[in-house]
Amino acid sequence: MATNKLALIRYKTIDNCLKNRFRKWTLEDLMEKVSDALYEYEGISSGISRRTVQGDIQMMRSDKLGYNAPIVIVDRKFYTYENSDFSITNSPINSADMEKMKEIVSVLKHLNGFSYFDEMSDMIAKLENNLHKSADRKKNYIQFESNTRLKGLEHINPLYQAILNKMPLLIEYRSFTAQQSSQQIYYPYLLKEYRNRWFLLAKPQKGKLMTLALDRILAFHALRTDVFEEYNGVDFERYFDDLLGVTKSERDRGQKVILQFDRQNAPYVLTKPIHHSQTLLKEDESGIIIRIDVVLNFELEKEILGFGECVKVLSPRNLVSRIKRRTEKAAKQYETIDKLTMNN
Repeated sequence: MATNKLALIRYKTIDNCLKNRFRKWTLEDLMEKVSDALYEYEGISSGISRRTVQGDIQMMRSDKLGYNAPIVIVDRKFYTYENSDFSITNSPINSADMEKMKEIVSVLKHLNGFSYFDEMSDMIAKLENNLHKSADRKKNYIQFESNTRLKGLEHINPLYQAILNKMPLLIEYRSFTAQQSSQQIYYPYLLKEYRNRWFLLAKPQKGKLMTLALDRILAFHALRTDVFEEYNGVDFERYFDDLLGVTKSERDRGQKVILQFDRQNAPYVLTKPIHHSQTLLKEDESGIIIRIDVVLNFELEKEILGFGECVKVLSPRNLVSRIKRRTEKAAKQYETIDKLTMNN
């Protein structure tokens, strides 16, 4: 039997609670969270009974829906997952729900082509292909860029809900340069994907707008909604307009960057612009010279270095100097290899 919508909301809410290790969950706590979720998503204000939540927990524990959730009771009072990495979202979809998903994809395919759904084409193709793969694991008709080992993808939906419902978050975060993690309250505003990695644009209680990588978020917990601080700065559509990637502060502004490409790479750059601001300044038998107006950041340097010897930065001077230093440093590593080879 297919899971109905209200039951799915309850299961997902209980799952989100039990995944949260910041606090202990009594049955009354779970009832409160489920009641809040039903009111938030469906406008149901009658609450939820103790018996219903107990039944939901038993259903999640069973194999009827394929969850087999390892829910245990600690100290005869607190509910939790015995396996801290468990989530029902990692469970396979049953056949009845699979058929419903096929129906949904069919409707989306009919809507595809309307201007409002223009940006959904790749998503619809991805959904349909994933359904085909689930039904027949041997067949795959389209391959999308993906990284199944990427951490943090499980955070996308709960973070999206927090943004949608204006909920402050207590986030435990550890950057690549930090020796240990730290906890801080953030106001979340936007989820952004860049080259198959996801980022959260948020502002700490005391500080400026920050970009947090989802794969560096260790845990988070939603707080009361009545203390949310709205962002009144630049519209996020324009905030990223002069940016390649996601690294930017509120003070950063786009600069005029002039790049020269050789003849072999010119067609690639012309057919797949580096940035939407790209303009062609010169084209001859030796190659092309283009201009882009972007913030000078790590992602821009990485993009330029990716072209290797096929590109030359003409301006601005500080970017020229930085790329020159980095290429010289890279070349020195091969000098060491050459010396070792000669000695052997």
